[in-house]
Amino acid sequence: MNFGRNSRRCPALLFPFLALGRRGTAVRLQTPPAAESASTPDGMDEDASEPDPSRQRNGVAAAAAAAALRGEFSDAADGTARYAVSLTDRALTVQKIGASPGPGTVAHSLRDCVGCRAFPAEGGADAAAYLCAYFYPWRRRWLSLGTARQRVELRLRVASLPDARANLEEAERWARAVGDATRRDAWRRGGVVCGEVPRPCRVMLLLNPQSGRGQAQILYTTHIQRMLTEAAVPHTLFITDRQNHARELVREADLSQWDALVILSGDGLLFEVVNGLMEREDWEEAIQTPLGILPGGSGNALAASINYYSGSPYVYGEELLVSCGFLLARGLLSPLDLVSLHLASGRRVFSFLSLAWGFVADVDIESERYRQVGTIRFMVGTAVRLAGLRVYQGRLAFLPISETEEKPPEQTSTSPSSPTSSLCSSMSCGTTADTSPNHSPLHPDSTVQSNTLPSPCHPVSVKGTANHKGPPDSLLVPLDQSVPADWTVVKEQDFVLVLAIYQSHLAEDLQAAPQARAQDGAIHLYYVLEGISRPALLQLLLAMERGTHMTCGCPYLVYHRVRALRLEPLSPQGVITVDGEQVEYGPVQAQVHGGLARLITG
Repeated sequence: MNFGRNSRRCPALLFPFLALGRRGTAVRLQTPPAAESASTPDGMDEDASEPDPSRQRNGVAAAAAAAALRGEFSDAADGTARYAVSLTDRALTVQKIGASPGPGTVAHSLRDCVGCRAFPAEGGADAAAYLCAYFYPWRRRWLSLGTARQRVELRLRVASLPDARANLEEAERWARAVGDATRRDAWRRGGVVCGEVPRPCRVMLLLNPQSGRGQAQILYTTHIQRMLTEAAVPHTLFITDRQNHARELVREADLSQWDALVILSGDGLLFEVVNGLMEREDWEEAIQTPLGILPGGSGNALAASINYYSGSPYVYGEELLVSCGFLLARGLLSPLDLVSLHLASGRRVFSFLSLAWGFVADVDIESERYRQVGTIRFMVGTAVRLAGLRVYQGRLAFLPISETEEKPPEQTSTSPSSPTSSLCSSMSCGTTADTSPNHSPLHPDSTVQSNTLPSPCHPVSVKGTANHKGPPDSLLVPLDQSVPADWTVVKEQDFVLVLAIYQSHLAEDLQAAPQARAQDGAIHLYYVLEGISRPALLQLLLAMERGTHMTCGCPYLVYHRVRALRLEPLSPQGVITVDGEQVEYGPVQAQVHGGLARLITG
């Protein structure tokens, strides 16, 4: 990984929002038709028992009936227009006084709110106070298909009393009520949640200025700094200047000063942070520090996965950044599986994303030379590697998850299910796929032999690992011993690729394991055998963009859900990557540890 030269610790400026109250900069209250203020993107499932108020043209009456607060405010720009405002546990509804319900009413859904604050007027001459609420609803893109989160600032003027302090106290009362209702709404819709970050949440924000196209600092300035300020999240910015700088920072940091560690970079920087935490003497406590990620790199696989888990539509680039920034501001936590990997040298590392060997790893590392073009680097790398397709000889073994073991609850994507691509249909490369959760079609000649006799398995003790931190790997034995008898052994094969992934996405636009979840306790193991043609491999990769590769019926593609695995490359040269980072080439084995870390998922 390439990093910038200058390292500096920058206290983030938490703006007092004085600028937001200056004359000429106040945002006028907009009163579009209620239908236009809908905060849920097309295609997203609505909770039938909890209709979205922003979709009801006459919703102001229903909202007022159960309103926690009601009040009268004026336009922040000039104070002439008057508005009746009501707060429920689901929406902040604003109706222009004198206007009929409908066109003059806007219901701002609290599910889209990141923060609310009150502040006095500038100068002291005006006794008014101001109430500001910040929303990021899903709205249709301008002159484009699809939806994206777009910023909406609601600013109201409080001047019902002649005393400035009384007006400010009233605005602060509303700000607290909106904040409390927003958090209650987040808990009600949060899904599988193990907690919430403290409020206020003190964030260590780690930024790699050289990640992706080198625009991480610009992304912070233009989007993230403002969003964290709106959400009242105090943060300190650390800019890395070399490889493993973030690893060193979190390994030595006094974590009692921080409530969360957030990365603005690609997946590689989070790999450093996770391993820095696991190298600490207090690793059991340290790894429970909530982790957040904001996409600023080329692949941004975990950020895309979090967006997918939240039920949000597919977005990429800066729109993905805004979506992940919104989820970060909401501050809900979910468990995160980590995978312990033992390398040939005895080194142990922890992974949150993937282990790759063969085609995928080759493209990831060889495309580094095209880093300046952003995500297009992977397209270029894929084309180059397809032209010179390689095969690798090796051995593979794994501990499958049995059909009787408990499976994670299904999660339905909000996007319509994608049919098999036309290319996939026209270039079918074999028999119909077995879509069972643990198995995909094998090569016509069976390559798997399954041992059925269970044997006791002791925690792995590899030379050089005695002082390693982290939980014991009870499913693994040393690399110089045969795998336990209850493992499945793949006969020695020539492979095009082996990919073990534990998140849904391998890149922003590569949905490698759509059935995966951050806390499902599984490694999703894919491998492609020798014999697949270049067109058929291209077909699989294109289908993987939509997560439909398992429906292509390709006999060279194999899939299993596993708890542990061992990979032994026999080819003298090759590339192995962990979370997109190249590691030493040689035998490697892995075991998943369910819910070992905590991830901010919103």
